[in-house]
Amino acid sequence: MPTITLLYAGILGLMSIALSAFPGSMRGKVGVSVGDGGNPELLLAIRRHGNFTEFVPMAIILMALLELNGLGTLTMHIFGGVLVLARILHATGLKLDDITTLGRGLGAGGTALLTVVMSIWAITEFFI
Repeated sequence: MPTITLLYAGILGLMSIALSAFPGSMRGKVGVSVGDGGNPELLLAIRRHGNFTEFVPMAIILMALLELNGLGTLTMHIFGGVLVLARILHATGLKLDDITTLGRGLGAGGTALLTVVMSIWAITEFFI
């Protein structure tokens, strides 16, 4: 049973709900049912949640599979902690008028690097 992944999936699940609440509440305030209605703040909220949902599922799947294949507890917690931190940094660093924020760069880069590391680790596990 991938119990460590279960912990991080739970944390990230709550983060996903929090990130989805922002565009949902903004839609009601600005009266936009679908899309962003040309509202840049709504677009930003949509992209914060969208980016999360684009990248987190694969990372969680890789974590679970690595844990099921016996990856150590410390490594699993490092992977989970990095993923949570990267997603927080990305969501808080994503800005309308600045593509170069440190949080965005570390969050996106951290998520991508972690996914690459876990992917290579998974491929390696297959051949061992």
